[in-house]
Amino acid sequence: MVCALGASVCFGTATVLQAIAARAAGPGTRPSDPSEPPDPSGVDAALFLRAVREWRYLAGLALDGVGFVLQIAALRSLPIYAVGAALAASLAVTAVAAAWLLGVRLSGVEWGAITVVCAGLAMLGLASGEEGTKTGSTALTYAMLGTAFAVLLVGAAAGRLPGRGRALALGLGAGFGFGVVEVSVRLIDSLAPSTLFANAATYALLLGGGAAFLLLTSALQRGSVTTATAGLVVGETIGPAVVGVVWLGDRTREGLAWLAVLGFAVAVAGALVLARFGEAPVEGAKPGSGPKSESEPESEPGSAPRTP
Repeated sequence: MVCALGASVCFGTATVLQAIAARAAGPGTRPSDPSEPPDPSGVDAALFLRAVREWRYLAGLALDGVGFVLQIAALRSLPIYAVGAALAASLAVTAVAAAWLLGVRLSGVEWGAITVVCAGLAMLGLASGEEGTKTGSTALTYAMLGTAFAVLLVGAAAGRLPGRGRALALGLGAGFGFGVVEVSVRLIDSLAPSTLFANAATYALLLGGGAAFLLLTSALQRGSVTTATAGLVVGETIGPAVVGVVWLGDRTREGLAWLAVLGFAVAVAGALVLARFGEAPVEGAKPGSGPKSESEPESEPGSAPRTP
């Protein structure tokens, strides 16, 4: 659980850095002719290539790398549902960091949501048993590989949706991609090169993680990041948790299944309340100003960020 919480700290900080870099790289995606329709693809590979030139994006990737190592360590000892809920708590980490370092004002509801997330994780920590002993079938391994390909298709189709629907689809797609990574880690039994490269789960992990990064980068720059982040939290927690319980044998401590279910629901619900903190703080914003509220109009896809 310590590794899972450490991963959430890394991911929460990385999201802010990557969001700033993605927004800074965004103007290049805007059509030169206002009458020209936006890019029909939800996955903007060119945006990703521009974003990685930003030091903040590279710093975010470095934190993601550290977080990924901690996530793998957690997944080798804890059920997927516990790790997924801990990763969703990265939004609480981001909210606290924004309040402390950037002067973002948190409402009473948001402070309450942070408390709720912590309470949910505490319940999960008390109720979680050891990871399941099932290794997963060959069919499940190839299902993860197929899901990783489907994530790319979702990204391509998302560009045809209206603004908020596009953000939700990109966020969900990214969440499913990271969910593929969580499950695939459990499906890899050996790190011996001959076994590793013969395992379809290895390619599912690489493809799912890469596709998720592409979709998340586009989601952070296109439309409502709050909506995209909510989709991300749902996609990377619920699906993998079900797979872990049904197909991999994840269980709780004797008689505490109800506490694990309650803790998972409470932690994810609290994270969803904090979804606006997937939004990067805009450079030049006045101290004490938070991300734009949902009532403000969204920026056009590819446009520069709107100052709160």
